[in-house]
Amino acid sequence: MPLKLSANLNMLFKEAGSLVERFQAAKTAGFSAVEVSFPYEFSVEKVASAKKEADVDIVLINGHPGKGWEPAKMPTCDMGIAAIPHRVSEFSEKLELSIKYAKALGCPRIHIMSGCRPARIIDTGMEDCYIENLTLAADRLQQEGIMCLIEPINPYSIPTYFMNSPSHALKIIKKINHPNLKMQLDLYHLQMIEGCLTKRIDEYLPYTGHIQIAQAPDRHEPDTYGEVNYKYVVEHLEKAGYDGYVGLEYVPKGNTVDGLKWINEMGLSLK
Repeated sequence: MPLKLSANLNMLFKEAGSLVERFQAAKTAGFSAVEVSFPYEFSVEKVASAKKEADVDIVLINGHPGKGWEPAKMPTCDMGIAAIPHRVSEFSEKLELSIKYAKALGCPRIHIMSGCRPARIIDTGMEDCYIENLTLAADRLQQEGIMCLIEPINPYSIPTYFMNSPSHALKIIKKINHPNLKMQLDLYHLQMIEGCLTKRIDEYLPYTGHIQIAQAPDRHEPDTYGEVNYKYVVEHLEKAGYDGYVGLEYVPKGNTVDGLKWINEMGLSLK
């Protein structure tokens, strides 16, 4: 089954200008689907207008990451608050804001970010808080027809991020046991954390609601020099029957469009 590709607009097409200007750039390059990690720097009306004018689908957004968030401050700002015990009420408020964006954008998936461990503090309440908030989110998002996702992020990219292990994510998903809670499986992070990609893909795919890719360790285009043979991985995903989207969440080495040549070279298509 041919894979469906979506362009991450927070990483790709930066040459085009601001986030809202990248929608048309993605469309011009041939994409019919995009994902927007952080749409919150613009009003929901402005993002929705850019989506409509470009005539693309938004297949994924992140939940609002929390206070003090600005793109230029990543990753020193909040990176989610789902596992932060003293911010439970704020989590509920931000969840409703995320739902507002997702519904206005026709987006069927929200990645709920866990947040980071406080510096020099071991908070034993984070796991319980995370489970409680994810249960709430999975229920609330199911009411709106939106899939709830969690993503393991490697400790090299964000050293203190709470959800930093695919095996931990799977344990949480199984414990909560909610039909609307899935894993967002970024193969770049998976390689950086566990390696042995095809075996891990086979293990996690039944619990996966979205996949993202980038080369490791430098997070560039999948065909750049690095640890992963993505032609093999792509064929493995196709043979496994994965029918969701594969998000292109990488840092282009140069011009975004020039770097897209790997898509045809790996036998994929944007059509």
